[in-house]
Amino acid sequence: MKFGIHPVSRPVVFRDRSADFAFLTRSTAASDKTVEWEDGSVYPVVDVETSSASHPFYTGTSRVLDTAGRVERFERRYGSPASGAGPAN
Repeated sequence: MKFGIHPVSRPVVFRDRSADFAFLTRSTAASDKTVEWEDGSVYPVVDVETSSASHPFYTGTSRVLDTAGRVERFERRYGSPASGAGPAN
């Protein structure tokens, strides 16, 4: 590695306010806010809107879209691309 060209990596707490969830990791993100962590040390804290604790994919609350119904509705409205039929004018 070249010396002096890489950003400084340090321990940072990322906090998801919506899920009341926080985790400590190393990052180059900077913040003026700090928080006292479970080990008694003070770390910079970065507030995030979504984390694995609140994202629908990870929580199992994601919706499955009915893409087949949408395709059929599109083809009824605008015609099938294979038939070359377009909307009636």
